[in-house]
Amino acid sequence: MKILMVLTSHDRMGDTGHATGFWLEEFVAPYYVFKDAGAELTLASPQGGQPPIDPTSTQPDALTEETRRFEADSEAKAQLANTRKLSEVRADDYDAVFYPGGHGPLWDLTQDRHSQQLIHDFLVARKPVAAVCHAPAVLVHAQGPDGQSVVKGHRVTGFSNSEEDAVGLTDVVPLLVEDALKEKGGHYERGDADFDAFQLRDGLLITGQNPASSAPTAKLLLDALKG
Repeated sequence: MKILMVLTSHDRMGDTGHATGFWLEEFVAPYYVFKDAGAELTLASPQGGQPPIDPTSTQPDALTEETRRFEADSEAKAQLANTRKLSEVRADDYDAVFYPGGHGPLWDLTQDRHSQQLIHDFLVARKPVAAVCHAPAVLVHAQGPDGQSVVKGHRVTGFSNSEEDAVGLTDVVPLLVEDALKEKGGHYERGDADFDAFQLRDGLLITGQNPASSAPTAKLLLDALKG
């Protein structure tokens, strides 16, 4: 299995002066699900090189068994520091793609034409596309083979409006994931409680709601690859 993981290069939280990026757990939990399953991983980002880690995701209350494993994993850290430029990767070379979240993707990957083309090409080739938390926003402007948003008519999830409100960023982010998915015709679903794991698969699209959904979403992607 060859899996591409696409991370944000955006490091500023709007005009607040605060830093953002990708959410560490949402990268490392899937990374190790894939790695432990024997997958060959390639990491990419719009600018290449070291993508920004949201500093909030490295605070003690956000750390997990997987983040601690990553801290001791020099090979994984070196791979993260040297992501490929997104414009240089092709869907033909991989079996699936996974987008970790964090707020960063709302600013860059959601609008990135290389990302949109990549998602289109994976789906045309009948290869699964997965995204977790804020990253399902990368799907809304990507077009499927029919020229419509890839989420139209599909069951999808992502960071909910109430979760965004709970972290106090509703008026900061450029879009609300839940609203954006609905506006493009997605059938948005969510878990019973904020921040509980919730993930689903509808055909080739696999989405997770929040950080707790990261590993389960990655496992759904593995299931899709195994048929």
